[in-house]
Amino acid sequence: MSTESSRSVLIWSGAIALLVLLASIAGLLDPRVYAQETPNWALQGKGQDVGNLLAVVFLVASAMLWRHGSLRAGLVRLGSLLYLIYAYILYAMAVHLNELFLVYVAVLGLCVWAVIFHIGPLRRAGTHFPIGGARRLAAITLIVAGSLFALLWLREVVPAVITGVRPQSLVETGLWVNPVHVIDLSTVLPGFVISGIAALRGRAHGLFWVAPWLVFSVLMGVSILAVMAITATSAAAVLPPVIMVGIVVLVSAVAAWRYLSRTVSAE
Repeated sequence: MSTESSRSVLIWSGAIALLVLLASIAGLLDPRVYAQETPNWALQGKGQDVGNLLAVVFLVASAMLWRHGSLRAGLVRLGSLLYLIYAYILYAMAVHLNELFLVYVAVLGLCVWAVIFHIGPLRRAGTHFPIGGARRLAAITLIVAGSLFALLWLREVVPAVITGVRPQSLVETGLWVNPVHVIDLSTVLPGFVISGIAALRGRAHGLFWVAPWLVFSVLMGVSILAVMAITATSAAAVLPPVIMVGIVVLVSAVAAWRYLSRTVSAE
């Protein structure tokens, strides 16, 4: 990466990190931020804020390592940006207008343009992606996780569409539709499955996107666990989904580590 490009990566990542820190800390400490939301949706927002703080760590650390020539770090940074795009679509579109609205929009815009501007050097870099067990584990993890969550969401959505009765989750959040269902079923979960299948077949686009999606899976899983911990009414009620999501996070982290550790630059 050129000196100019590496400086650009640090500047963009630093600006995003500062804005995310501002929004997350305010969301966790300032009661005015979610004052217009239902109690359930407000608690979910706080859980997402916790996950965002971890994403900032991933983003800044990977930007610094990528600046020093680590292609693997560039892939981790891409996954962190994908996660933040996802999170801030939710903030910008599904949280009532508040004093942080322009911060939400700024983070969303910066992350989208950071992907557009900085994905080129990653795609052009000569890269040898792993074969064998590391590739299979990464690909199968994405396929299984994507299929599992798609079935979970469809199990809630399909009966509601057929009967016309709003699911309990919408009653609790006070939303017309669940934006998580929209983004997951339209973009994220198909991305998991398509990338996993393509990676198993040795396709270049699949091999490239596997690691970023696994990083996304880890960060999103941690956010879901934080939401569950904050919104849980009893340990017994939350334990089964916590175990399931915890397994997804653990397997995704192991798969990402194995895949990235065997990914090398061809230069």
